[in-house]
Amino acid sequence: VQLVESGGGLVQPGGSLRLSCAASGFTFSRYRMSWYRQAPGTERELVAAISSDSITRNYADSVRGRFTISRDNAKNTVYLQMNSLKPEDTAVYYCHTRDSSYAYWGQGTQVTVSS
Repeated sequence: VQLVESGGGLVQPGGSLRLSCAASGFTFSRYRMSWYRQAPGTERELVAAISSDSITRNYADSVRGRFTISRDNAKNTVYLQMNSLKPEDTAVYYCHTRDSSYAYWGQGTQVTVSS
């Protein structure tokens, strides 16, 4: 299993970014996918999750209404569209999935929101 995130960077408050996570090594279309984030000195937290068929999407209260998770099963990719970014969104963002035995993580992509 390999998860490779991209799309992070430096953005001003109020700006937007779209993160991508390219998945390989498993049958992507069968698995729920999630985005987590971790800021320095804090625990990793769930940001958003999407079911295998995209019907169910869940968001942390702190991002609901600003972030949108989506997926393209034909491209084995999950996305996180982040709008109205705030300084408190600054963190390393990780792509995640799991099977019955293991949890899988990408290497993370840094998002910094600062003027």
